Amino acid sequence: MKITGSKIYLDDIRFYAYHGVMEQERQVGGEYLVSLAIETDLSEAVHTDDLADTVNYAALYALIEREMSVPSKLLEHVAGRIGQRSLEEFDKIATLTVRVTKQNPPIGADCKGASVEIKMTR
Repeated sequence: MKITGSKIYLDDIRFYAYHGVMEQERQVGGEYLVSLAIETDLSEAVHTDDLADTVNYAALYALIEREMSVPSKLLEHVAGRIGQRSLEEFDKIATLTVRVTKQNPPIGADCKGASVEIKMTR
């Protein structure tokens, strides 16, 4: 058996955070969703059943939670920090895609959310 690609996903993690260009957004806060997809070689973990041979998604969640607690004006900045820290802290990550969504953004439209998505590679 040959594994030709493998990913780990964290989908739509919910946060209440204080991001936004407007001062009120950073004071009152709002609801956000964060999704992360990482490309990594899971072939060893498939055979060994050992956490050391993969990327611990509980540790990834803790990293995202830390970054979401730091107020920022732009979602681009938040997503960039999450991606950069993930690559710094997890050597096994080859490529990642992070999406940050602000639910009910104050743009005067009836929409589910506004998102940014950034793909990074080592």
